[in-house]
Amino acid sequence: MLDQVEEGQKPALLEILEKRLGRVHAKLRLGIEADHEAEMLERKLIGNWAARAVVIRTCLRLTGLYGRGLRNARNIAVKHNYVISDNIPMAFDGYTILQLSDLHIDMNQELIEPLGELLRELEYDLCTLTGDYRGDTFGQYEAAIAGLSLIRSEIRTPVYGVLGNHDSICMLPKLEEMGICMLVNQCAIIERNSQQIYLAGIDDANFYHTDNIEKAASDIPENRFSILLSHTPEMYQQASHTGFNLLLSGHTHGGQICLPGGIPITLRAIIPRQMGSGPWKYHDLIGYTSAGLGSSLVPVRFNCPSEITLHHLRSKGA
Repeated sequence: MLDQVEEGQKPALLEILEKRLGRVHAKLRLGIEADHEAEMLERKLIGNWAARAVVIRTCLRLTGLYGRGLRNARNIAVKHNYVISDNIPMAFDGYTILQLSDLHIDMNQELIEPLGELLRELEYDLCTLTGDYRGDTFGQYEAAIAGLSLIRSEIRTPVYGVLGNHDSICMLPKLEEMGICMLVNQCAIIERNSQQIYLAGIDDANFYHTDNIEKAASDIPENRFSILLSHTPEMYQQASHTGFNLLLSGHTHGGQICLPGGIPITLRAIIPRQMGSGPWKYHDLIGYTSAGLGSSLVPVRFNCPSEITLHHLRSKGA
C-alpha cells in the first residue's frame, strides 16, 4: 500500500495506478489494503500468526518430521495437465501453457535457484502467474519484487499474471516493468496462425473482492476458447456461468500439509474438496488448481509437493 512507499514517490505512483486501473478501482483497492493493515496492527495478529508458526514448527521437530518437511518443500514437481475441448482452434492444438502460482518468494528464496534450473529446461508457448508473489498480506514487498525479478529472467515471453490476496496493488507497476502483462479485470487475445484464443484475468476475489469477471469477459466472442486466470478457484461458478472454458488458479497450496494420499487437513478456500488441487470439472468448465510453489506460515510440505504445471491444449478436431 502507499504507506510503504517513500513520501516523494506517492503522488507519481497514485497517478500511475489511477491511469492504469481507473480512479475508482485504484482508490478502492488502496483503501481496502489500508484498512487491512490497520486491522492487523490493531489486533496484533502478527504475534498470533508467529505463535502458530512456533507451535507447528515445535511439534514437527519433536516428532522428527521438520527436516523432512523442509526437504519436501524444496523438491519441485513438474506436472502435466491435458485440456481437451472442441473450442480449441486447430492452430492451438499442442499449445502449452506454463503456470506458476503462490511463490511467496520473499519467504521461499531457497526455491529461486532450483526453479530457475527447471525453467531453463522446459518447453512452453506462454507463461501464466496466478498470484501471491509476496509472503505477508501487508507491509514491505521489495524483497518479493527482487526475487520474482530473478525468476522472471528465466521465463520466456509472453508472460501474463494476476494479483493474489497477498499482493499489493502498488506492486503492479514493478511487475509490468519486468515484462509481465498483468490482467486486472482485463482480457488479452492470443494469436497463432491467424486463429485466436482469449486469456482473461481478474483482480483478487478472495480477500479484496475487487474482481470484475463481467468486465474481463465482456470482449470475448461467443463460442471462442477462453481461459480465466483467478488467484482463487472460488470463482468457479461465476467462470462457468460466464462461459469460460478453462479456469487456472492457485491459492490453496493444495493444503500444504496433507494426510497420506494428498488429503488436505485444511484448505484456504470455500470450494468442493476435489477442487483443492489438480484438475477438476464443473458443468462445462475445465479447472485446474495449482498446489503452488512456495509455502506459507511454516516452510514445510507433506504429501503435497511444490509444483509447476504445463497445460497442454488439445483440440478434439485434431
